[in-house]
Amino acid sequence: MLDNMANIKLLQRAQGVEWPEFSWETVPGTPASRCFQSFSPYISRLGYTDEGRVYSIICPQQGIWLPGIGALNVEVTVTGQRGWVDEPTRQFAADLTVQPKIWFSPSAKQSPFIQLLWLLFSTSGLPFPASKEHAILLNTYQSGNPGQPIFPARIGETTLFKSPDFARHPTAWAVGNLEVEIGEIVPTGNEVVDEFNHLVMDLFNLGGGNILQTGNVLSWNLWFNEPNLVDQAEWASHAERWRKSIDEDHGSPTGPGSQARYFDGTPFCAEQAAITQGIQDIINWLAGKLTSNALLGPTASAPPLAVSAAL
Repeated sequence: MLDNMANIKLLQRAQGVEWPEFSWETVPGTPASRCFQSFSPYISRLGYTDEGRVYSIICPQQGIWLPGIGALNVEVTVTGQRGWVDEPTRQFAADLTVQPKIWFSPSAKQSPFIQLLWLLFSTSGLPFPASKEHAILLNTYQSGNPGQPIFPARIGETTLFKSPDFARHPTAWAVGNLEVEIGEIVPTGNEVVDEFNHLVMDLFNLGGGNILQTGNVLSWNLWFNEPNLVDQAEWASHAERWRKSIDEDHGSPTGPGSQARYFDGTPFCAEQAAITQGIQDIINWLAGKLTSNALLGPTASAPPLAVSAAL
């Protein structure tokens, strides 16, 4: 397995995923609850040499909006990869290891509630997920095999389920598929932050249909366009350009994706009452921690009175 960014200077050719079609069960274990969502065009790409050796795979960066909270950044960071491409036969095979990262976008501060949280983040001295450096990290595994962090990406559509017509693109140059099982949250070593991170992920999954719920399987079909030449400088800056766009609330720089929908085309709608309760759970937790001064870290100042009063 190779470091995903260590060999950018060797990249010569690429296949962009014009239609990255994601799918997951909004109620894990219930096939009828499966949703389908197209993420932003070209959010994923496969980079390789003229001989076909894969040296880098770009995976999604995404901004997720939660009512009452604001925007969260979600990045699936490729931590390792290997593989080969054979253009004449339109075949490829690759293996990956990835780690989802979730943190509050600066644009989330438009929410009064998050403004209060940000004040706590900045004064507590604790590693709350206010930046990528302190993002909530999730483990991932090969589906059905929690002991194996390496999972395959292979040619063809997934055979795990049937995709609706709106999630299929037969005019694509080629199609591949992969799936990954979502694991547990990686502990930070700080009990208070770990408790908060679990509450945030609970809220995130309420709003996102359990897309990153522990034990759920996230699948996607990769509908590629024709191979093209690589701009190595653009490749190296791709993630940063996406992240800056999301941070500044400019949306997706390569165009919007679609709304999550069930097989029959019905849009997925999060239950607002559950989201409201999730926010209240965080407020109650914060109030309790402020009362006990548990939010004071080693470099913290006193908890802001404005935050205590607002909560």
